[in-house]
Amino acid sequence: MKRLLEPELMIEPEQVSAYANADFDEPHSNFIRMLGSYYNSRGDLRTVLDLGCGPGDVTFKFAAAFPETIIDAVDGSKEMLDFANKILAEKPELHGRINYHHSMIQEFKSSPKYDLVFSNSLLHHLPDPMVLWNKIKEVSSPETYIFIMDLLRPETIEEAVKLKALYVRGEPEVLQKDFYNSLLAAFEIDEVREQLPQAGLGKLEVQQITDRHIIIFGQKS
Repeated sequence: MKRLLEPELMIEPEQVSAYANADFDEPHSNFIRMLGSYYNSRGDLRTVLDLGCGPGDVTFKFAAAFPETIIDAVDGSKEMLDFANKILAEKPELHGRINYHHSMIQEFKSSPKYDLVFSNSLLHHLPDPMVLWNKIKEVSSPETYIFIMDLLRPETIEEAVKLKALYVRGEPEVLQKDFYNSLLAAFEIDEVREQLPQAGLGKLEVQQITDRHIIIFGQKS
């Protein structure tokens, strides 16, 4: 099945509200646990970059799990970041540790090389996937740890329909539609494996971890 693009940014009020208020505790907590299983033993994680942070739930969970870190979190949707900053204002213990940046990924400017770069569910939103991989290369040193999770494109429309029925039945219609469209916009494993060497990230590993998710992880070199 060919890839079908979806909008790069979530900016519609109904869409933003539904996503920001949805209960993603289980998948987001699983993301943090999985990331931690790879890197929690590292004592040198200090500066962190979250690309495509959305309303900030994963960012907050990461900050709680890794209390020594300082996080730059980037998203192109001002509407999403308004939610994130509203929650941050209610968490004084995180002031000075999380900095939200309204920027398209390719336009984000950063002088430091981060100890860790992570992203959850950004890749499939990008018309050009090299935007993500080139930015990761730019902000990473050879020792930077990288952890990306994203959706996996099904082989057929019928399979996408089944996945929607299995995982988002009962959710608001806008979330069901977004999930379905995101499945169709996602990449296949072999496509991701072809993208990485083009950005000098050929040493990263790519694994399928569920019937709808892949992870890309490792160090730049």
